[in-house]
Amino acid sequence: MTPEKAPYDEKFVDLLVKNGLKPKIARTLAYLTGKEEVKSIEIERDTGLRQPEVSIAIQFLRKKGWVKKRDIKKQGKGRPVHAYRLAYPITKIVDEIGDDRKKLINQYEKDLKDLTEHSKKF
Repeated sequence: MTPEKAPYDEKFVDLLVKNGLKPKIARTLAYLTGKEEVKSIEIERDTGLRQPEVSIAIQFLRKKGWVKKRDIKKQGKGRPVHAYRLAYPITKIVDEIGDDRKKLINQYEKDLKDLTEHSKKF
């Protein structure tokens, strides 16, 4: 019997983490990739994350503008169910992550240059 395929790409998660995302956020983003729309309970079930972890990840992704939320009203009483989808293609999100990483690299290089120049005063 073959093992069941994960509902998200583990290599993609690893690469997102290597490029600055926290693991639970990376797993949530990877899970949403290629899906039309998913409910938070599906994210929990399929990623193994707990509800508070999904909420924190979604909050981060929404703040970045990468994920959109839609409320699905339940019949009768009760809170609406939330459904999520990527706000735009994953390639654009990856480009933004790359731009952020490049800015960080440039800042590190500038700081190192400043440190080197300053050390020459001694």
